[in-house]
Amino acid sequence: MQAAPVRPTARPPAAARFALRAVETLLLPGGRRTARRNAWSAVVEDRRAARARAESQSVIEAVSDRSSQAT
Repeated sequence: MQAAPVRPTARPPAAARFALRAVETLLLPGGRRTARRNAWSAVVEDRRAARARAESQSVIEAVSDRSSQAT
């Protein structure tokens, strides 16, 4: 089974982040804002873990290819 490729995402410019925060502050009550930020932090961490898993998988496959060729 092959892991799906993880593409790095570009961070939006500071002005866009500021504008999004301002809209978020106006539209969402405090608890929802916190929940959304927590959810986004979880997404970022999941992406980091997926990237690490994919790197580990490629290392394991490279090592197993070398050992199978040696035997």
